[in-house]
Amino acid sequence: QVQLVESGGGLVQPGGSLRLSCAASETIFRDSDMAWYRQPPGKERELVAIITRGGRTNYADSVKGRFTISRDNAKNTVYLQMNSLKPEDTAVYSCNLNYRWTLYWGQGTQVTVSS
Repeated sequence: QVQLVESGGGLVQPGGSLRLSCAASETIFRDSDMAWYRQPPGKERELVAIITRGGRTNYADSVKGRFTISRDNAKNTVYLQMNSLKPEDTAVYSCNLNYRWTLYWGQGTQVTVSS
């Protein structure tokens, strides 16, 4: 069973930065597409960013130019660098691993952007 463990969430002021990490327990990581999702309070979960096993990236329009997704296959870890944070970025952020269309989810980490 694949386990995903997120870290790096917390409280930050508007305009600040955070870096989220998601470590996978299995070596299938390098053959998997990875993504970050978020669920704002009272809203549905939405895709934030994705990075394929080949390294291609794609972002939600709301975070383009502010967030960067990256991966380190040697560490089985995916990152989400979040800059210029806004109050509307407040959400529970979860990482997702897609291995041959089987999906695995982390437990989520809270990000709160507030002054």
